[in-house]
Amino acid sequence: MICREKTACFTGHRDIKGDRDLLFLNVYNAVEKLIKSGYIYFGAGGARGFDALASEAVLKLKEKYSNIHLILVLPFINQYEKEKGWSREEIYEHKNIKEKASKVVYVQRIYSKGCYYKRNRHLVDFSSVCLCYLYKMYGGTFYTVKYAKKRSLVIINCIN
Repeated sequence: MICREKTACFTGHRDIKGDRDLLFLNVYNAVEKLIKSGYIYFGAGGARGFDALASEAVLKLKEKYSNIHLILVLPFINQYEKEKGWSREEIYEHKNIKEKASKVVYVQRIYSKGCYYKRNRHLVDFSSVCLCYLYKMYGGTFYTVKYAKKRSLVIINCIN
């Protein structure tokens, strides 16, 4: 049984601007701080870019804190086949993350309009903290952070 008070989710843009290593370090440190305060579940949406980076940070921390779990909440099966912009390396990384995740949840089996919206709401609805990478005030990440604020989640923007 997943407990909201011990669960954090991620949302962020697919395109990472600036120093990727610094962003990874920011996410790693923020997640480690949450772990030290009792968080054990970390939900990610399985997209390329920030979701993948955040998932990798959780998996790296799992080497040190074996009790934590990466939960992937995916919009549909093999999302990289439908979405534009996935490189071979990103597809390989996605499959590797999926293999190492503690649990994989599919919001639905095949793509349909609104499935990303459902995925994002699911991530927020089961969390008490939202770690984000938000630099655009429009689009899916912006909507998800806005929804997380409405649901009274603590928001941590890892961009800083």
